[in-house]
Amino acid sequence: MRYIRNLSTDVYYNMAFDEYALEQLPLDEPLFFLWQNRSAVIIGLNQNAHAEVDIDYLHQHGIALARRITGGGAVYHDLGNLNYTIVGRSSDIERDYPEYTRHMLHALQALGVRAELSGRNDILVDGRKVSGYAKRVYKDRLMVHGTLMYDVDIDCLTRVLTPPTNKLESKGIASVKSRVLNLREHLPQFTDISAFAQALERHLSRQYQDKEYLLTETQLTEIHAIAEAKFATPEWIYGRSPNDTVACAKRLPCGNVAVHMEIKRGIITQCSITGDFLGNTPISTIESLVLGCLYERTALQQCLASVSMQDYLDNTNNETFINLLFNL
Repeated sequence: MRYIRNLSTDVYYNMAFDEYALEQLPLDEPLFFLWQNRSAVIIGLNQNAHAEVDIDYLHQHGIALARRITGGGAVYHDLGNLNYTIVGRSSDIERDYPEYTRHMLHALQALGVRAELSGRNDILVDGRKVSGYAKRVYKDRLMVHGTLMYDVDIDCLTRVLTPPTNKLESKGIASVKSRVLNLREHLPQFTDISAFAQALERHLSRQYQDKEYLLTETQLTEIHAIAEAKFATPEWIYGRSPNDTVACAKRLPCGNVAVHMEIKRGIITQCSITGDFLGNTPISTIESLVLGCLYERTALQQCLASVSMQDYLDNTNNETFINLLFNL
């Protein structure tokens, strides 16, 4: 396969790169590229961000949140993770999909890793997950992309992801650690992830018999534009989440406060604040103010920046109230 070199570590650019490769490159023959992201959580196309991810922890630790164009579950990326994308034309998607997934399986095996496909979208080594992959079809084109955990910060991975209880019996770190594995433990011949990536590139390109595909400056500019206009926007990241009801209650310095919100496509459409709390000004002002706001911490901080919460809830600042909205 011919290869592309994508050296960006910006998650939004890389999400756009995937989409552009699938939908707009000529694809006269299959292409692949290896890529990395700085610390980020990437949720699947159909997932609810608030149900899958500890969003508040992400904000506190500078971890980006993104949504990709494929289904599947949430994943954590850092620079210890190597990602791959394979794109090509296909006249029979169901026939070709297994072949695309086996490209990476065979590459790992050629490097000495006892890898095997498992379940619907995992690659395992010694019964533990080292890779998850997903697919997307566009007309007669097929994309398969996935992760390769080389030296990922597993402690951080287990902290930022909050999987539903039907996926894990326990959400504890021990449960997650028992299911995942870093490939570094099985690749002693490589000194770092760059050496690992180069070996994969060499194998998948048939020792560079298949040449590099070079994108033009115009194409690179178009990818940047897609990243900014789509993948980096709150509307894309949060807006595809299904409708939800959020109920939270806590005793604050002002008294007991309960908040009930209706969330539609990530936007607060209804808000009711009740309780035995004390304040100088009717709380209805706050109820109205948050309507139409994205249910996301930074957006709510900006929405409420013009008011002092202590006018509405005695001895309660804005940050304390926002923490309540996220059950913190």
